[in-house]
Amino acid sequence: MNTTRQWFKSSYSSDEGDACVEVATGPATIHVRDSKVQDGPILALAPASWSALTGWLAR
Repeated sequence: MNTTRQWFKSSYSSDEGDACVEVATGPATIHVRDSKVQDGPILALAPASWSALTGWLAR
């Protein structure tokens, strides 16, 4: 597990932790992971891709 990233969970997430994602931002990459599997796979996206994804989800 990479401990140098600062992970954030959505304010919409419940405290029960059963269906959450966490995001860590960097200058060139946005990292996304399942909050239940912190040592599992991490999706890495370019900021433009993250913006497109979150815009699409908001619509």
